[in-house]
Amino acid sequence: MPIMPDDMPLFDPRLLQELDWSQNATLFSPALSPENPGDGLIMRPLCTADWSKGFFKVLSQLTKVGEVTLEQFVKKFDHMKKTGDYYITVVEDTYLGQIVATGTLIIEHKFIHACSKRGRIEEVVVSDECRGKQLGKLLVSALTLLSKKLDCYKITLECKPQNVAFYEKFGYSSSEETYMQKRFWD
Repeated sequence: MPIMPDDMPLFDPRLLQELDWSQNATLFSPALSPENPGDGLIMRPLCTADWSKGFFKVLSQLTKVGEVTLEQFVKKFDHMKKTGDYYITVVEDTYLGQIVATGTLIIEHKFIHACSKRGRIEEVVVSDECRGKQLGKLLVSALTLLSKKLDCYKITLECKPQNVAFYEKFGYSSSEETYMQKRFWD
């Protein structure tokens, strides 16, 4: 039986709708929010139907994605949904039926800080055609507030030195820790 993509969200959309936007630390001009991301745009959780709505095209503007079949996508989506720790959020242009921006919040469960949780923001990208519409700012603001709503003791992200000033607008600061990596493949 073939896999049929659908609109079932990765996580409960009410989590985005119920964010306390008054706690947002960043100004938007014109005003934007998860409820009102701009004309013809909606902000929502990822769903499997996004496989054919340009989700990977947007991600490929950030990094190498590779070929991902619908079957692979649905299998990974189902795994992420079951864990309940992945909050991949997309902005869809409803006029085009295409994903134009995405960002991910991942929750890590810790023994430290009284068995608390840490949030991590990754893979924030806005399509070339939509840059300058504050969508990256909107995603980072929403994911930051979402991590607070989910009771994380802190939230972190990695960024290039030239992007530090952008993230400082949200209350992020550089830490004494050094990001290190060991790649096993590109």
